[in-house]
Amino acid sequence: MIEIERKFLVNSLAYKAEAFKETQIIQGFLNTHKERTVRVRLKGDVGFITVKGTSSSNGLSRFEWEKEISKPDAESLLQLCEDGVISKVRYEVNVGNHIYEIDEFSGANSGLVIAEVELNSETESFTKPEWLGAEVTGDIKYYNSQLSNHPFCNW
Repeated sequence: MIEIERKFLVNSLAYKAEAFKETQIIQGFLNTHKERTVRVRLKGDVGFITVKGTSSSNGLSRFEWEKEISKPDAESLLQLCEDGVISKVRYEVNVGNHIYEIDEFSGANSGLVIAEVELNSETESFTKPEWLGAEVTGDIKYYNSQLSNHPFCNW
């Protein structure tokens, strides 16, 4: 239940031509406390509730628990979320032995594009595609829970 991931800005739209999947995501937060977040997500027609813990000091890993829920349950829970519901399109791209998830935000976070790659260990090597920009792993302003409270348009 420990998630290990690296986050990067994206410097071109080239990932779109490489994507094998594209999914609309709407998500909100029932709780954005820095020690724990509780997220409700509607990913296409499937709902999820996720609890995340505090990040490690280097920002690479943290506790994550996720459970699939019905679309109607997710829609109901989204109505209870804090202000700042996030909307984005997620593109999935195979690069080497990994799948990058590239989130193209809309609404108050329009213009922000972040790529994430999940790893099996903090020291695992991975291929960096040409469209990958600066690393922002551990920079909390890029956490979705923070983007809901302090959107990109206000930076």
